[in-house]
Amino acid sequence: MSEHPIKVVVGKPGLDGHDRGAKVVARALVEAGMEVVYLGLRQTPESIVAAALEEDADVIGLSVLSGAHMTHFTRVRALMEENGLGDRLLTGGGIIPTKDQETLSKLGVGKLFGPGDDPNAIVGYIHEWMATHPRGDV
Repeated sequence: MSEHPIKVVVGKPGLDGHDRGAKVVARALVEAGMEVVYLGLRQTPESIVAAALEEDADVIGLSVLSGAHMTHFTRVRALMEENGLGDRLLTGGGIIPTKDQETLSKLGVGKLFGPGDDPNAIVGYIHEWMATHPRGDV
C-alpha cells in the first residue's frame, strides 16, 4: 500500500439535495484513516474531476439519488480519462438498478453501493481496490 493516506473526493453531482448518505460514508472513510474532501451539493462532473485533479485524489466517490446516475457516472468517467485520472477508482452509490450498475461497470466504474449498505463494506472495497490497482495500472 502507498505511504500516504488514501485520498477520496466525494461529490454530489446534479440537483439532488439529499446528502446524508454521502456524509455518513465520508465520515466512515475518515474514521478508517482516509483523507476525504467532501465537495457538497450541486456539483458538476467538471467541478468534481477538477477537484480530484487539484487534490491528487486516489478515489472519486459520487452519490446520486436523483436517477441521473447514468449521465453523471459516464461523464465523470470520461473526464477522468481525458484528464489523466483513468487509473483512479470511480465508485459511489445511490438508487442504482442492477442493470445500470452492470452497464456502468463495463464503462470502468467500480462497485456501487445503495442505501442500507454497511459503510465498512465501502471502506473495505476501497482498501482492496487500492491494494490491487497501484497508480498507473489501469
